[in-house]
Amino acid sequence: MADFHKKNTPEVDLNAINPDGTPVVRVRLPKKWNNEQFAIAQTMHGANHISVRSLDGVTLMGRIKGKIKKRAWIREGDTIIIVPWSFQEGKCDIIYRYLKPQTDWLRKNRYI
Repeated sequence: MADFHKKNTPEVDLNAINPDGTPVVRVRLPKKWNNEQFAIAQTMHGANHISVRSLDGVTLMGRIKGKIKKRAWIREGDTIIIVPWSFQEGKCDIIYRYLKPQTDWLRKNRYI
């Protein structure tokens, strides 16, 4: 029977570590051509609705898109990407949630 597990491989991928020893973090950035922007989740309202505050200080009612509804649990204080609605003021779609290391990377590189 063939053994499909590689033996003598390191637990950490050597290509996933920066020269200074920190892990490589891959971060999705907002697409300006699609009107995406950074926001912070503020208050949970239930039924997939969250009050969000964009980086320019505007408070919007966010709706979690069906694509990420069951996959990403969004909590108060999370950094997210939103797309404001073009047909109704004060509402937006939430399309992505950042993890803690990704948020740290964004702050370190001055995106937020």
